[in-house]
Amino acid sequence: MKKALAIAGLSLFLGLTLALAWLIPAQPAWATSTAELRQRAFAATQAGQFAAAEGYWTELIEQRPDEAALWSNRGNVRVGQNHLPAAIADYSRAIDLAPLAPDPYLNRGAAWEAMGQWDAAIEDYNRLLALDSDDPAVYNNRANAEAGAGEWELAIADYQAAITLRPSFSLAYANYALALYQTGQTQDAVQLLKSLVRKYPNFADVRAGLTAALWEQGQRGEAESHWVAAVGLDSRYRDLDWVTRVRRWPPAMVTALRHFLQLST
Repeated sequence: MKKALAIAGLSLFLGLTLALAWLIPAQPAWATSTAELRQRAFAATQAGQFAAAEGYWTELIEQRPDEAALWSNRGNVRVGQNHLPAAIADYSRAIDLAPLAPDPYLNRGAAWEAMGQWDAAIEDYNRLLALDSDDPAVYNNRANAEAGAGEWELAIADYQAAITLRPSFSLAYANYALALYQTGQTQDAVQLLKSLVRKYPNFADVRAGLTAALWEQGQRGEAESHWVAAVGLDSRYRDLDWVTRVRRWPPAMVTALRHFLQLST
């Protein structure tokens, strides 16, 4: 199952995988106007011009209402505008039309997550895993939803599954380390974060997490060093609200970062 990059509006750092554009077969020569409209829709989607893209996808849906990919692609650009209930409606229509296609389930699950509807997201990921039990991105997404629901042990198991299937899955490793910290396995979490920093020195999320964990352990100098690197890469980690609601760090890690921000300033 091939996935594209996550669309704007969902957290890239969480590893939420969203199939950005469900490719549609080329049209015959007589369908020039429709083909041109598709090209405009894809171009606007890729450029992040989501309102314009939504208009193009809507026109295409009016022409071909039984084409599941059109509904799924319009759902994507609605996610990009944070129009989540409308996006979910589009994904649901795509699923009705093509119940064995994986992308609408993946996209709807990510949208459910963005709304905090953890059980609904997990249900969609379960359906995906029934279609393909070896997809690491789906295990990572399901783990994120389980973490949102406070089911940390389930989340840890799914992060481990994602990592086993794709040993280079750095986002799943980062999420796994944060989940370990939440469950009190702080030393294991710190060791994993340090390993990730060595391998991915420009991974801001890991730098920020290591800052918080080391600060709580009293390793102030090393914590501050990682913090300089983290905010140099991504200044959003200064914003606890963003870290909590968008990045969705575990509560224990958010608390550790809050202590750092309060005491270091």
